[in-house]
Amino acid sequence: MTDQATIDSATRRLTQALDMLDAAVDRRIEIDRSRALLVEQNLALDADRSKLAADLDNETAKARRLEAANRDIARRLDAAMENIRLVLEAQN
Repeated sequence: MTDQATIDSATRRLTQALDMLDAAVDRRIEIDRSRALLVEQNLALDADRSKLAADLDNETAKARRLEAANRDIARRLDAAMENIRLVLEAQN
């Protein structure tokens, strides 16, 4: 093999190695972008989950207050109906 053929062969191998390195760098950049996007989406999901959990806690507390008010009103209505019944019986 001549010196020129050796140089040409080495140049082709170097070019192939550089092309492979460039492709690997491009793949790595894309992987890093994808990873960053996933991290960003995960943070957004965590924030949404936290907000939904807080909203659920607030709505649960509101439902409990409404249930307590409903029980109180039902108790008062029962007492009022009993008083009306007693008044009507006393008039008969």
